[in-house]
Amino acid sequence: MTPQVSFHTPSPLHSLVSIVLAALLQCAMAVAGEEENAKASGFMSRAQQQTTEGITVTAAVPSAEEAKKLFGLPLYKQGVQPVWLEIENNRSARVSFLAVGLDPQYFTPIETANLGNRDGRSGPADPILEQAFFSQRMGSFVEPGEKRSGFVFSALDEGTKAFNIDIIDHEVFIGFTFFVSVPGLHIDHTTVDWENLYPESEYQALTESEFIEVMEGQVCCTTDKKNAGSGDPVNLVIVGNHREVFYAFIRAGWDETETITKSSMWKTAKSFVGGGEYRYSPVSGLYVLGRPQDVAFQKARDNIHERNHLRLWMTPYTYEGEHIWLGQISRDIGIRFTTKTITTHKIDPDVDETREFLLEDLAYSQSLRKLAYVEGVGAAPIDEPRGNLTGDPYFTDGYRLVLWVTAKPVDLGDLEVVNWKTPPDRR
Repeated sequence: MTPQVSFHTPSPLHSLVSIVLAALLQCAMAVAGEEENAKASGFMSRAQQQTTEGITVTAAVPSAEEAKKLFGLPLYKQGVQPVWLEIENNRSARVSFLAVGLDPQYFTPIETANLGNRDGRSGPADPILEQAFFSQRMGSFVEPGEKRSGFVFSALDEGTKAFNIDIIDHEVFIGFTFFVSVPGLHIDHTTVDWENLYPESEYQALTESEFIEVMEGQVCCTTDKKNAGSGDPVNLVIVGNHREVFYAFIRAGWDETETITKSSMWKTAKSFVGGGEYRYSPVSGLYVLGRPQDVAFQKARDNIHERNHLRLWMTPYTYEGEHIWLGQISRDIGIRFTTKTITTHKIDPDVDETREFLLEDLAYSQSLRKLAYVEGVGAAPIDEPRGNLTGDPYFTDGYRLVLWVTAKPVDLGDLEVVNWKTPPDRR
C-alpha cells in the first residue's frame, strides 16, 4: 500500500516520518516500475491504445481512489487528475510530446507534489516527495525505436476524460484524441439499455424526404411524466451513432450529467447555496417519446445558476445508417429548489439564441460536419410567448436545428449546409 503523506505542520518527529514515507514511496515506484504500479492499481484495465504513422500511444486515467493509492496524496480534491501515457516511437527520428496539447493548464510534477502547501501552512517543500513525483513525469522526447511512459498532471475532468496527444518531429505533426471513462460519477446515459431501447422490428431507415416529414411531425414540446402539459420546445435533431454523439459533445467541452443520488443531491445543494460550479449537476426529467431524456449534457458557466443544458432522446429512426435523436436545449439564467427534482431551471426566453449557440459551439470545436433546418416546433413571437412546465415564458421562430455530429474533427471550412428550410431573419 502506498504510504500517505501528511499536510499538517510537522513536528521534528513528523518531519522525519514524512521523509521516510516519501523515500518509501519513491523506492516503491522505482522498484515496481511505472507500468507495474499502474497495473496494480487497476486503472490499466481501462487503458486505450492508438497507432498512427509509426507512433503508438497508450493512455489510461486513474480514478480518485486509484490516484491516491498511487501517489499518497488526494490529488482529485486538489483539482488534479493524473493521466498515464506510454509513447512508442517507431519512426526514424526523435519525436516530441507536447503536454500543452493534453491540457494547456497542466500542473508540473513539482507543483503537484506541493499542492498541500498552497495555503502556506503545511511547512516547507519536501524534496524527496518532489523527486518522487518528478521521476514519474512523462518526458518531452522519445528516441527512435524506444518507448517512454509517465504521468501528465492535468486539470480534473470527471466522467469521461477527453484529451489530445500531440506528437511532432522535424517532418510531421501527429495527433491523437482519447475519450477515457473514469469511475466515480453516476452518469445518466450509462444506465440506459441502448441495445434494447426499441425492438429491432421498430427501427426504420428514412429517405431524405421521409426524414424531413417525420422530424417535422414530432411533438413540438416536452411533457411531464403523465404526458401532460407543454414544456420546453423540442428544437434539435441530432444525427449520429452513440460514439459520435458522446464524443462530439465532450470534445466541445460539454459535461455529462449525474443521476440523482445522495452524493449528487449534496453537491447540488452546496452549489446552490454557495453559488459555486457543479459541472455534472443532475437535470430534471422532461418527457418525449413517453420517457425522460436518455442523456443530458451541460456546459456550466461560473456557477450552477448559469449553464446551457440539453436533453437527447434516441428515436427508432435512422438516416444514412446513423441514429436520429430528438433534442431540447435551453440556457439557465436562474435556478430554484423543488421537492421532486432537487432543482429546476429558469430559462432564457430566447430559446433560438441558445439553439444557435450550440451550432456555433459544435462547429468551432470541429464536432460538426453538416447542418440543416426543419420546421415542427411552431412559432411563438416575443409579444405572444409560450410557457414551459414551470411557467417560464419563451419565444421561437418554430424551427428545429438538424446537426450531423462527428467524432473525428472536421474543419469549420468543410462544414456542409443542407438547404432544406430557412428560418426567418432574426433582425
